[in-house]
Amino acid sequence: MLYRSILLPIDVAHPEVAAEMFEKARALLTPDGKLSVAYVVPDVPNFVLADMPDGFLPTTIRKSERALRDMVEEAGVDAEVHILTGPPADAILGAAETGEMDLIVVASHRPGLSDYFLGSTAARVVRHAKCSVLVIR
Repeated sequence: MLYRSILLPIDVAHPEVAAEMFEKARALLTPDGKLSVAYVVPDVPNFVLADMPDGFLPTTIRKSERALRDMVEEAGVDAEVHILTGPPADAILGAAETGEMDLIVVASHRPGLSDYFLGSTAARVVRHAKCSVLVIR
């Protein structure tokens, strides 16, 4: 089955999984399909931001976008790049719904005990997505 719109939420701190994610997405995307790549900058509590240097958040967003664009270029794909903010699972689910995505390709680490209590981002995306989700391990 091929999909007309795929969302790849990629953590720029873990670029080692990006190549496989791009490969899977390319194989599953229709020839005229839309690929969207996103990174979520998690919310930083105000009390933490108060101790950060001025411009910390805009600088983080700018660097994250550059890293994401570099990954897209290295993969040789045509993709829209989005920087999202907020709780990662919520931001991913919101982007998928707003962008009317058919598939989310998300990476996940092997679950540990803390994931059973807190739930990983990938697990939350799988549970609450209104579209199909492919989990890369």
